[in-house]
Amino acid sequence: MSGTTRDRLTPVSKTVDRPLYYDEGRGTYHAWCADADYEPVSTGLVMAVSSILEADPADLESLSDSIDPDALNALVGHWGERESQGGRNSIAFSFADCLITVYADGEIVIDPDRSLDGPIGV
Repeated sequence: MSGTTRDRLTPVSKTVDRPLYYDEGRGTYHAWCADADYEPVSTGLVMAVSSILEADPADLESLSDSIDPDALNALVGHWGERESQGGRNSIAFSFADCLITVYADGEIVIDPDRSLDGPIGV
């Protein structure tokens, strides 16, 4: 796993169709897209953000306004093939006024309180 472990996270009960976790210490939400899942990471992150914001996915801005969904899916897939070489590849971008970070292992980290328009700190 990337920077967190699931046992340190609190499951969010309001999600119905996918596991979603909350990190109380960081104020971030976490979801995972497994390699075996048919659902691409771009779809998984839109569904996770819609759950967090309690909005219909169709009411969110288009993901393509923030990042090319096909390129994101291909990039994460490429990372997955190369993960055995080590390293923690990730990409961060703003979507729906949230900071989204997608890791090579399929972890999606959503920070609803920040976006790339504002300052980013650790």
